[in-house]
Amino acid sequence: MDLPRIFTIREHDFRIHNPFTPGKFADLGQALRLAPGTRVLDLASGSGELLCTWARDHDITGTGVDISTVFTEHARARAAELAVGDRVTFVHGDASGFVADEPVDLASCVGATWIGGGVASTIDLLSRSLRPGGLMLIGEPYWRQPVPDQETSEGCGASSPNDFLVLPELIEQFGELGCDVVEMVLADQDSWDRYQAAQWLNLRRWLDQNPDDDLATEVRTELDTEPARYTRYQREYLGWGVFALMLR
Repeated sequence: MDLPRIFTIREHDFRIHNPFTPGKFADLGQALRLAPGTRVLDLASGSGELLCTWARDHDITGTGVDISTVFTEHARARAAELAVGDRVTFVHGDASGFVADEPVDLASCVGATWIGGGVASTIDLLSRSLRPGGLMLIGEPYWRQPVPDQETSEGCGASSPNDFLVLPELIEQFGELGCDVVEMVLADQDSWDRYQAAQWLNLRRWLDQNPDDDLATEVRTELDTEPARYTRYQREYLGWGVFALMLR
């Protein structure tokens, strides 16, 4: 049970596996007014930056669950680096059915609603671990502007324009699912650039070091096509944000 290897080639040295910056995670933690001792469950926790930095800055406690062995080890190393290993725990496992043993104050899935099969089912999954009155965090893409055609949606990594909503419609969807939106922090084009463009250098350096690897052809093709695809389509049309929700 693990992520395909191409993910760790692209993002092997990333602390954040989505188009967020450390500053935006810090802004989000401040905006949520996290009290010391807040108990957090982070599903698809990646390299653990949310839990580790919030443990350092806000004295939260928490558990992260992720399917990647590499990123889980990175998360444990980050906890040790920040001296918060006594407050946060990282579990290698399938987050798609994970429910906390005891209710938590905040349950999050930042950028991986595929673990529940979409926004609605991920909200349902998170709610099973959440105490009454607790917070949920959902990280989700949205269209920055209406998508003109199928080619553009596929250029953004979507199968069709219907895969995502424009931002007001996404906010309305949360309401239709019985949630109040109580905060949000959005990615911008610069944070998208830092996430996407940093992958290209990783791809090139890996390819230089592993020219005969079984994945070399796939990596070469990706490096040949991704910069133009991203700048032509995704940078202009695809947004992303983290939304704080409370069940009604």
